[in-house]
Amino acid sequence: MFKLLLIEDDATLFNEIKERLTGWSYDVYGITDYNSVMKEFSVVKPDLVLIDIQLPKFDGFHWCRMIRSHSNVPILFLSSRDHPSDMVMSMQLGADDFIQKPFHFDVLIAKIQATLRRVYNYNTEQVTLKTWCGATVDYEKNTVSNNAGTVELTKNETFILKKLIEQKNKIVSREDLIKSLWEDERFVSDNTLTVNVNRLRKRLEELGLGRFIETKIGQGYIAIEEANGYD
Repeated sequence: MFKLLLIEDDATLFNEIKERLTGWSYDVYGITDYNSVMKEFSVVKPDLVLIDIQLPKFDGFHWCRMIRSHSNVPILFLSSRDHPSDMVMSMQLGADDFIQKPFHFDVLIAKIQATLRRVYNYNTEQVTLKTWCGATVDYEKNTVSNNAGTVELTKNETFILKKLIEQKNKIVSREDLIKSLWEDERFVSDNTLTVNVNRLRKRLEELGLGRFIETKIGQGYIAIEEANGYD
């Protein structure tokens, strides 16, 4: 049974969501003290976090940032705020998805299921280490390492890099990435993928690898691996 932490201060909505998710065999926890969110997070050790933006004490962006500083657990935002900047901010902070309230419960379930399958199933393949452009990519630990150091990636960033490396030197369309990453592109905005790829490239730049992820306008993305010494 997967453990979900629902950070939602509206008691009525919390109870409604918890009841529905429990019916799908998820173990749902809430926050009892908004002065101790990270302490309760550490105690629960959730497999996935659902979080609202407007919360007591600090907003959801703050807690997303705090969680990301300690864990790569998948995070889904649930919010009635509909400004594009809120979605962009959530992605930049490391969230995996943004679901606007009011939402159809089937959409919420689909997003949760797709995220859990992606995060906890894809890295069970036999190959967990990959050499690319002189760096070692660890799909299980979500890290990329070379002589310049090691950077940690989110689950989404690792998944995107893995998909690109699997077809290195070939263009992977945005549609294929969206379908593979979120399993159903109907629920995903095109901008979400852009934010994730830009964040991945920024992390890789710390190792001097940012230039090896290229954008092909109107087509998709490509992971370049030069033949001279890298292949």
